[in-house]
Amino acid sequence: MPLRPTTDLAKESLFNILNNRIDFEDCAVLDLFAGTGNISLEFASRGAKDVVAVELNYKCTEFIAKSARDMSFENVFIVKANVFNYLKSVKRTFDLIFADPPYEMKEVSQLPMQVFEQKLLNEDGWFVLEHDTSVSFKDHPNFIEERQYGKVHFSFFQ
Repeated sequence: MPLRPTTDLAKESLFNILNNRIDFEDCAVLDLFAGTGNISLEFASRGAKDVVAVELNYKCTEFIAKSARDMSFENVFIVKANVFNYLKSVKRTFDLIFADPPYEMKEVSQLPMQVFEQKLLNEDGWFVLEHDTSVSFKDHPNFIEERQYGKVHFSFFQ
């Protein structure tokens, strides 16, 4: 699978931050560019109400489905789709949206705009975007903060 999974250090740090901001048990989560489902499964293991994992790669979606079955997670739903097309068509909102697009993807800068224009977050919802140093979102009107863990950057929006 052509992936760059979130590092363990970055993932642990991310969940420590989120632990202080959201109640996972009442949380509807959207995981964009889900890859192996590592982040989706972490949310499910923390009791998220439901987790929608969006990934285009068939091998990845099959891996996520198998992993969710093996772990007996009934709250993980996999959507095999192009993320940008999915965002245009989704008819529901989420408490937390996490996106980990390929770092070289040129459209990465469009993601915050699309999430907020489509009104995909519930009131007090969070959007977290993983990216590298080549982009900055500090001028985005919904930007809250950025955290860096090695080469991994998380930008938080609300």
